[in-house]
Amino acid sequence: MSLTRNSLSYFLSLLAAMAVFAMPLLALLWLTAVPGVSFHGPLPALTRDEHTLATRLHDHFVAIASEPHNIGHPAALENSARYIERQLIGMGYTVHRQSFDVNGHRVRNIEVMITPGVAESRTLVVGAHYDSAYDAPGANDNGSGVAALLEIARGMRRVDGRAMMRYRLVFFVNEEPPYFQTHKMGSYVYATHLAQTGERVAGMLALETMGYYSDRAHSQRYPFPLDMMYPDTGNFIAFAGMTGSRGFVRKTTAAFRETAAFPSVGGSAPGFLQGIDWSDHWSFAQVGVPALMVTDTALFRYRFYHTVNDTPERIDYDRLARVVTGLGDVIIAWRD
Repeated sequence: MSLTRNSLSYFLSLLAAMAVFAMPLLALLWLTAVPGVSFHGPLPALTRDEHTLATRLHDHFVAIASEPHNIGHPAALENSARYIERQLIGMGYTVHRQSFDVNGHRVRNIEVMITPGVAESRTLVVGAHYDSAYDAPGANDNGSGVAALLEIARGMRRVDGRAMMRYRLVFFVNEEPPYFQTHKMGSYVYATHLAQTGERVAGMLALETMGYYSDRAHSQRYPFPLDMMYPDTGNFIAFAGMTGSRGFVRKTTAAFRETAAFPSVGGSAPGFLQGIDWSDHWSFAQVGVPALMVTDTALFRYRFYHTVNDTPERIDYDRLARVVTGLGDVIIAWRD
């Protein structure tokens, strides 16, 4: 009887130890699992439209992100804002400014709206910040997101007045330090105001650092423990959100995989993991809106992140054109 009791005690202790180790792994698998299968193999040839799109993307980068542009470089920041507004007006949009004061500077978020066919439709916000960090020209961070959003806006103009959703396309100011994750961050100003209106928001996509890709093995890094879950070649686009946005991340990743012939990963993780909340989607999570960032993973792949070498010639315009095409198709076909 004593041996039986000892054996049972040992068995129960073993089960408890296995549970301690298994539960975090199961939680990680649950958070990082997304539907669909990522595209594999050689990329198809660019279409004629994608060739044209790649050229337009390049032109946006040169205009927006050839020099540092932030409150520390106010003239360049204003030039970037005016360029964005001119482009949107040229597409036929009415531009809305959300201006606010920061340390003696008057800055603004820039918004256009695509109206739905049914007034009661919910809203999908798609945003990108247009300021750069410190003395960085900010080509990838975040000229890539701005250029992508401008071209998505171009493609969506044709559905204005009959869209399935209400789309708010927003160019945010002040995402970079020292305003990052403060009340002066442009996306926070916008998200809190939108929440106060009571508008029903289905979700938010932040386009963040999207233009650099590599087919070299070990070109991709991650914060632990995500390095155990994802590929080590940096040739994909990622859909990442915090744990509260898991369902939104899964839905968006699945839609992209059904639409685009381009490698992708997706998943959610706690915000304390390095990089997970490092974009404008953070602000929307603060007001309870499901949100994610679409990204090439920034510093985990791109060695010129936040440096003076983040310049337009670093960008892979052909691959970015593929991503923008796929994203545009996903957004315009979104069903709440």
